[in-house]
Amino acid sequence: MLAALALAGGVYTAFTPGAFAEDNTQLSTAAQQGKQLFDNSCISCHGREAQGVQDRGPSLIGVGSASVEFQVGTGRMPMARQEAQAEEKTPQFTPDETKQIAQYVQELGGGPQVPAGSLTENLKENPEALARGGELFRVNCTSCHSFTGAGGALSSGKFAPALHDVTAEHIYAAMLSGPQNMPVFGDNQLSPDEKREIITYITQQLQQDKDPGGIFNLGGYGPATEGLAIFLVGITILVFTSLWIAGKS
Repeated sequence: MLAALALAGGVYTAFTPGAFAEDNTQLSTAAQQGKQLFDNSCISCHGREAQGVQDRGPSLIGVGSASVEFQVGTGRMPMARQEAQAEEKTPQFTPDETKQIAQYVQELGGGPQVPAGSLTENLKENPEALARGGELFRVNCTSCHSFTGAGGALSSGKFAPALHDVTAEHIYAAMLSGPQNMPVFGDNQLSPDEKREIITYITQQLQQDKDPGGIFNLGGYGPATEGLAIFLVGITILVFTSLWIAGKS
């Protein structure tokens, strides 16, 4: 019996590493490097095979490279601690390392990918694309990110972040993956061209401070909002001044 168990253990030891090695060789070089980074930094929350760990982190099967590029590329992952929402911070990985981890997750379970190349190069000088992007932004994004892209508070301690410093690639990745409370904007909701037009509007209009928000930029609504604010402040001053004069007399 002991001899049989020893023989079985030897056979298992001989064949199991080879099986794992064979699995690893199916990954590209970038994905293999990404797996090493993943094993060192991510498995405690997401599991050895990215299947997720209960009460720690979700499964990454099927999230695609887009989710990794956004979460890791903006420093939101790895999280410093469990909180209502992962906040942007200095990334722990270089851009190349981020792409390697993203490639590993992509090859592991598939999912959405950010298109290669410039996302706005052919649209920067196209006023029609800029106008369409502005309209799409106002319809789909302003309820959370505001008309100026300044962001805003949500429920349960969460918030929509400002868009003033975010890159085109991260905006596209966020639309594909729907991080935090953000909905997913798949190609059925917004086509790739519509996503590019929204990104063009954000990067060429909002991030360049070309939004006609008036002198004080009160929510980006323009002079009507500022006029209302001035009217209310002016009326308040006049009322208190009148009461003060009446009291003196």
